[in-house]
Amino acid sequence: MHAIAVRRGENEPVLVEKPRPEPAPGEALVRTLRVGIDGTDHDVVAGSHGDFPEDDDHLVLGHEAVGVVADPNGTHLEAGDVVVPTVRRRPNGQNAYFERGEPDYAPDGQYVERGIVGAHGFMAEYFASPAQYLVEIPDSLAELGFLVEPASISEKAFDLAFTARSAFDWQPETAAVLGNGSLGLLTLAMLDASDRFERLYCLGRRDRPDPTIDVIEAIGGTYVDSRETPVDEIPDAHEPIDFVYEATGYAPHAFQTVHALAPNGVGALLGVPEDWTFEVDAGAIHRELVLHNKALVGSVNSGVSDFEAGVDSLLALDDDFYDDLVTGVYGLDELDAAFATDDSTIKTAVEFASR
Repeated sequence: MHAIAVRRGENEPVLVEKPRPEPAPGEALVRTLRVGIDGTDHDVVAGSHGDFPEDDDHLVLGHEAVGVVADPNGTHLEAGDVVVPTVRRRPNGQNAYFERGEPDYAPDGQYVERGIVGAHGFMAEYFASPAQYLVEIPDSLAELGFLVEPASISEKAFDLAFTARSAFDWQPETAAVLGNGSLGLLTLAMLDASDRFERLYCLGRRDRPDPTIDVIEAIGGTYVDSRETPVDEIPDAHEPIDFVYEATGYAPHAFQTVHALAPNGVGALLGVPEDWTFEVDAGAIHRELVLHNKALVGSVNSGVSDFEAGVDSLLALDDDFYDDLVTGVYGLDELDAAFATDDSTIKTAVEFASR
């Protein structure tokens, strides 16, 4: 079967041939429909993130997949079910996080991630997965199912943030998304559809005309150019923010978020920065957190319940938004276009088969 991989020592995706996987007991065989491409995939290809499977000279890419069950193999699934796989799997041997059904809370070394760290991904014509990690979705989402995984990432961050404020009657009015990439735009649309917030902001570094700014404003959000208004100056330029969702991986944003927050506000950090040493006023940050009841939470990966919540959120979004967000779905002979990173590209996917 065809698969898309990156080889050790190389920095570009290539088409390779792999044997079709044989599902083990408890696993189902899935025929892949589409696989989304995001910033993590680009980092893996560039060699700045992730790791290869042990004793393999390549890594099959892809962690945002949707497919159709080809062989249920005795599981609870049925042939033809449309499914989305979660990403983390147990490494050799069992551990308490997987035993409790909480793989997304496992620390480094106690998991592998399909298409990212230590395990082949889903960017192949077929993949096998334990049925417990396959989330069924409606047929109507088959073409957009590759967005369930990124939506689940945001759902988990929302849950952690609101849980952090659950000790009192928190009534947020404002939210800001830091980052106008595909995840940031999807998150902004999800926040808008949730009806939890009255005013939305999205921060980026783009000049008009720009398709991402068009999407932000079509949603009803306010675009904030970070070159003109840094994160910690948003309260002066606009208003204090009750909920900040950081998806940039720009290390200063974690500290600037504290100053951007309104009293009782919470920031969710999802970006993964490289090592970076710089000066901050630690005393001012500490005072803001304590005297104004602010909080920061970190969030990575997501679990089955987050995937299920992501499905519900995607069903609530308009088709016009998807038309703007997904700028290209490409075949196996169009890898250059699929992995493009120019300003006209927002979200792309590789198509392996039709429903």
